[in-house]
Amino acid sequence: MQLLTLLFAVIGLIGGAHAQFGFFDQMFGGGGQQQQQQQQNVRSDSSWYQAQYEGAHCSNYLCPGTLSCVHFPHHCPCAWEAVEDKSELGNGIAICASKGGYGAGETARKIELARKGLL
Repeated sequence: MQLLTLLFAVIGLIGGAHAQFGFFDQMFGGGGQQQQQQQQNVRSDSSWYQAQYEGAHCSNYLCPGTLSCVHFPHHCPCAWEAVEDKSELGNGIAICASKGGYGAGETARKIELARKGLL
């Protein structure tokens, strides 16, 4: 019986010591597998974008703004469709403009007025 009690005491000490050192590892930055990696900012030049563009596969037209693969350039979606409206200018040209709180169709109307020099 004394041997069993001694065995439990030793196991308790080992477990407590492990928990205590685990605490110190976390407290002082030890324990390499538990460290969080800090995320890196993307580069300030265009190399990241160029790598994404060059690595994208598209058998038709690759939209430069969204890297979407479409049949025609004017089919490219806006990058931020929740806050941008797409307006086709003709001759296969389309632009994305901020909705800016306007009602439906207002962005296209304002762009057309601006093209005519009335805005």
